[in-house]
Amino acid sequence: MTRVSECLLLYLSIMFLLFTVQSSQAQQRSENVVKTNVFLSPKFVSEPGLVSDKFYYNINFPRGHIALKSFNGEVIDEKGNPVPLHETYLHHWAVLRYYQRKGIDTPKHHEDHIAIKNSGLCDSLSQYFGLGSETRRTATYVPDPYGIEVGNPADIPDGYEERWLLNVHAIDTRGAEDKVSCTECRCDLYNITVDAHGRALPVNYTGGWKCCYDNRRCRVKEGFKGVKRSLFLRYTVKYVDWDASIVPVKIFILDVTDIWTEGDESRGLKARHHCLDEYDVESCPIGTTDDGCIHTKTLNVTFPTGDDVVYGVAHQHAGGIGSTLYGEGGRVICSSNPTYGTGEEPGDEAGYIVGMSTCYPSPGSVKIAAGETLTLVSNYSSSQRHTGVMGLFYLLISDSSAKPDAVLHAPAEAHKSRMISDSDWAVALFGVGLVVLAIFVFYGNSKRGDGYGAITR
Repeated sequence: MTRVSECLLLYLSIMFLLFTVQSSQAQQRSENVVKTNVFLSPKFVSEPGLVSDKFYYNINFPRGHIALKSFNGEVIDEKGNPVPLHETYLHHWAVLRYYQRKGIDTPKHHEDHIAIKNSGLCDSLSQYFGLGSETRRTATYVPDPYGIEVGNPADIPDGYEERWLLNVHAIDTRGAEDKVSCTECRCDLYNITVDAHGRALPVNYTGGWKCCYDNRRCRVKEGFKGVKRSLFLRYTVKYVDWDASIVPVKIFILDVTDIWTEGDESRGLKARHHCLDEYDVESCPIGTTDDGCIHTKTLNVTFPTGDDVVYGVAHQHAGGIGSTLYGEGGRVICSSNPTYGTGEEPGDEAGYIVGMSTCYPSPGSVKIAAGETLTLVSNYSSSQRHTGVMGLFYLLISDSSAKPDAVLHAPAEAHKSRMISDSDWAVALFGVGLVVLAIFVFYGNSKRGDGYGAITR
């Protein structure tokens, strides 16, 4: 009976240990689950031909020290129904981060508002996320173990709080004389000769965002009547609580129109980037075959930092046929190509770019070296003229240099995680102790039972 009890004790101890370790691992795996929040922007009014280019400050957004995993949005009506691009064209939405002094709703001084830009390269493209007509079918998810770190209390100046800004640029093309020209912001259709600040447009500027700013109207067909309606951008944010296991990433946006000047470290001069954000594509000569009607624009630029490529995607307008980012030696870092819709339903609107392919390299398989010369190529069909097109490339680069300091970046969360881990291991070690004790007792009794009797005098 004693031998049976000892075996049972040994068995139960081992089972307890295995259960404890498995429970600990499962708890740690489920500790930091992906959370999803869905929000609505303030409403914007839409009617045939009208442009809405709104900036919404202090939007609803997840708070705290977190790692952003994705952000996406789409235009919906008052009933929550997705609005197709052939009714309201989504030129773009963009999300920007900033710090604002506490207790101040409307900043009156420059120091009350601090813009927190991405890592570069263009000063004019400081958004954390941004898409256009392709928003419904373009992946933005940041793969594990990476995340975009925000809300770190150590980074926020005393007396300030982190906030988020949303810019939504939409054009109602119902009843438009020329929908394509309205979406390309042709100045003649908007009857525009000055920009949003009242400055005269350059003589050779015939189309682009300078002609389709807020409350402007594109020409509609005579006699067309369309109802006024309220629209929203419904945006979905996915995130996890920050912890030491997450590898932060840096956001870079390259622009094929970048006119840049190389820096000189020996003289303390930084590289300067002047990004135009848009450009025109002239139609190919009459008689050119379709294969020859391709407009290619190229940028060669020195990349300031180096590390693993985590994610890549291009942004193009209608007419775009793809974009590729090359490293030195002609190696492909990422190619991103458009998907055009073929129907009428939201997400499949014929003639519009409804998605862009993305790049998710295997961890460590694609790297950019600090100081490496990159080549960005943006291709458009030139079978017809296009104005105000874009050739952007959005990159997430791992910031492995920050990984050793991850605990310092997230003291509360990291310490909590560490406390959980330590307590789990304490229980596990206790289980190990029971196993060792059981083995010791079992082994000792076994020896006594196998002829090792007491020494007698």
